[in-house]
Amino acid sequence: MNIAILGFGTVGTGVYKIIKKANRQTKDLHVKYILIRKNKPETMPEMTDNIDQIVKDDSVDVVVEVIGGIEPAHQYILSALRHKKSVITANKAVIAKYMDEFTNVARENNAKFYFESSVGGGIPWIQGLERALRIDDVDKIQGIFNGTSNYILDRMKKDKKSFDEVLLNAQQLGYAEADPSADIDGYDVANKLCISADIAYNTFISPDDNLPVFGIRNISYEDLVAFGKKNLTVKLLGKSDFHDGKFDYAVEPTLCAATSMEANTPDNFNLISLHGNTVGDLKFMGQGAGQLPTANAVIQDILDILQNKAHLERDFNSGFEYVPNLMKSDYVVRSEMDIRNIFAEYQVEMHGDYFEIKDVPTGEMHQLMAIVLKQDGQAFMASYPKEAREVDSDESSEVRWEFSR
Repeated sequence: MNIAILGFGTVGTGVYKIIKKANRQTKDLHVKYILIRKNKPETMPEMTDNIDQIVKDDSVDVVVEVIGGIEPAHQYILSALRHKKSVITANKAVIAKYMDEFTNVARENNAKFYFESSVGGGIPWIQGLERALRIDDVDKIQGIFNGTSNYILDRMKKDKKSFDEVLLNAQQLGYAEADPSADIDGYDVANKLCISADIAYNTFISPDDNLPVFGIRNISYEDLVAFGKKNLTVKLLGKSDFHDGKFDYAVEPTLCAATSMEANTPDNFNLISLHGNTVGDLKFMGQGAGQLPTANAVIQDILDILQNKAHLERDFNSGFEYVPNLMKSDYVVRSEMDIRNIFAEYQVEMHGDYFEIKDVPTGEMHQLMAIVLKQDGQAFMASYPKEAREVDSDESSEVRWEFSR
C-alpha cells in the first residue's frame, strides 16, 4: 500500500518512523510522498511541495493529513477524496467543522475517511464508541479530552505552583503550544466533543461561539486548595447527554470527587467515558497526545483500510435536537464582584469567598457567566454535579469555600 503524508511535523514524523520500522503488519506499507511547504528544502527523496502530484498519482492508496488547521487541510482532504483516495487525519479542528462534507464526498467516491487519532490520541476512543453503537444507543459522553489542560491542573495541585508557572513548563515540555488558547480555553475539547457527538447521535454539530465552552485560564492554585478542602478536584470536562431525541453539550471545569477516576487521571493523560443502555459505563484511559501514540492510531486506521475493515457509517440525518439547557447543575463561582443580581432567578449562597448557585441550566449558566466576565475578567466557575456532592464526607461538607489569599 502506497501512502502520502501531508505534513512532516510531530505526528507526520511519527507515522513515517513506525512505517519505516516495517514491524508486523506494517511491512506492507510504503511512504511514497511527504508533502512539505513551498520553499522548504527537499531533504528526503519522498518529499514534494506539489499536492497535485500526490492526488493525481494513481498508485497512491491513502493520504494521511497531519498539517493541522483548517486551510489548506480542508481543500487537500477534499481533493484526495475526489481522486478516490482514502484519507486519514488527526486534525480535529477540520473534522469538527467539515465532518459531514468529508463523509459525503468519501461515500460518493468509494473512498474511506477515518480519524481515530483525532480524539484521544493513542486511545481507541472512536473505535470503542463505534463498537458500542453497533448494539446500544449511547446516552452519555463525558471525559478529559485534553492532555495539556489536565497536565496543568494536575501539576498545579501537586507542585503547589501558579497557573502561569505550570503553563510555561508545559510549553517547555512541548505539551502546550506557544499560543495555548485552544487547550486552556476549551476549544480543543470542543472540537473533540463535537466529533464524538456526531458519531454517537448520527447528527452534525459544528463548533461555534453559541456552544457553552468555558476553560481554565482563570483558575488559581488557591482555588485548587479550596476545592481540596472539600475532597474535590477540578478537571476540564467535555460533556454530552441524550434523552428523548434531544442532546446537550458543554465544555466546563467540573468538580470531581477526590476518589473518582477523573480526579485521579494524572499528568497529560485522557479519560473518556460513554454510557450505553446494555453495556453500561465504559471508560477509556491513556495518552491523549504525543508523537508515537497519535501516530499509532493513524497506522491503525491505515491497517483497517489495508485489511478492508469497515468503520461505522453515519449519514448525520437523525434529526436529533441540540438543547443547550437540557442538563442542570449547581455551580461554584469565584468573583471579586457581587454577582447575586446577575443570578437573581436562582438560589445563590455565599460560602466564604465563593458563590454557590443552585440548579442552573448549563446553557443559561454559560450565558450569565459571560456577563460576569465582562465586569470581572478574572472570575472563575466550576460545575458542582450531584455525584460529586453525594460523596462529600460529613466533615468536608461543613468546610467553607475559602479562597486563601
